[in-house]
Amino acid sequence: MVRMGQQKKQVLILGGGFGGIKTALELESNASFEVRLLSDQDSFRYYPTLYRAAVGGSPLASAIPLSEIFKGKRVNLIKDTVKQLDRDSNTVFAASGKSYNYDVLIVALGVVTNFYGIKGLKHYAYGIKTLEEAKRLHDHLHQQLMQDSKSDVHYVVIGGGPTGVELAGVLPSYIEHILKCHGLSVKNYHVDLVEAAHRPLPQMSKTYSKAVARRLRRLGVRLYLGQAVEAASADHLTLNGHDIKSHTIVWTAGVTSHPFLEDNGFRLGHSGKAAVNNFLQAQDNIYVIGDNAETPYSGMAQTALHDASYVASNLKRLTRGKKPKSYVSKKPVYVIPAGPNWAAVAWGGIHIYGWLGWWLRRAADFIAYHDVEPWWQATEHWLESVRSQETCPICSVKK
Repeated sequence: MVRMGQQKKQVLILGGGFGGIKTALELESNASFEVRLLSDQDSFRYYPTLYRAAVGGSPLASAIPLSEIFKGKRVNLIKDTVKQLDRDSNTVFAASGKSYNYDVLIVALGVVTNFYGIKGLKHYAYGIKTLEEAKRLHDHLHQQLMQDSKSDVHYVVIGGGPTGVELAGVLPSYIEHILKCHGLSVKNYHVDLVEAAHRPLPQMSKTYSKAVARRLRRLGVRLYLGQAVEAASADHLTLNGHDIKSHTIVWTAGVTSHPFLEDNGFRLGHSGKAAVNNFLQAQDNIYVIGDNAETPYSGMAQTALHDASYVASNLKRLTRGKKPKSYVSKKPVYVIPAGPNWAAVAWGGIHIYGWLGWWLRRAADFIAYHDVEPWWQATEHWLESVRSQETCPICSVKK
């Protein structure tokens, strides 16, 4: 481990998600560092609320300008797309043709969508990983119901993880809202949730999964479990050799670590994430955190925040001539909504379901906003997360 001296260190952070932002905020006030954050986005995406933007929620809850987060902070924001890493010269090259030097590099690029090469899926499926994708799905839901108001309609959500469960749970009530909004008569429609495993939320305990499955069925969601997606077209989805008729297929099932890792020679673990040592280092001056690191609980926002605070703390320790502390993973609290005013909570060995779980999720959202903004700004975004900004195209009915 190289000890950091008194010379100001150039810290380059790749990624404007929870991990990258939290690291920058932890380091910017320390005079030992000059902090730059490179992102290909102007805004921070709060993924836990992106699905709500597809069902009439306020976009202000899901996208916070990076310039707002870092206003008055000693962080140099760079809008660019990272492409290549030269370890010998401590340089990152970007799509703009510019290069950026560093003494310390922190990789927090997050994940990208993976369609696993399934025929037609990339072309025909909707996504909800960006506000643009969420708006496209939102507009489609209205247009499709207006155009097909006399026929049966199937909505298929692929992926029984948290995002898929959250979206499938809220779709029935939102479809009812659209029908009312556009003055359409009651019609037959189905919301289907497809999961390759034999239960939703397969990473959770069987008891937790069973409670969520029961809740979804009560909402009218049909569960297709143990079903492999084979192909998609404009009007159907193929599962295990049989077709489900649908003009609305939403893909939430597949993500993979950012291609920057593989393209630039990082040693990858079995999940495709970067192998790191017990200091979250891929090598002496390169740290990998959050979704990009092969660690327990990687993929959770709470883990990215924990990793960021840990790395920032160790960098500060090194400037003071102290030894770094070894990384200790922290088990997240899982809070997953399934329909209006209901959520499932797994807090260690404690499970909570229903209205109380929903309010715990609301509290968790506020804490998450406050992790990247002062309390007064966090409160504004938190209030937006439950405020509908939708006015239907042909009426003024609010959700």
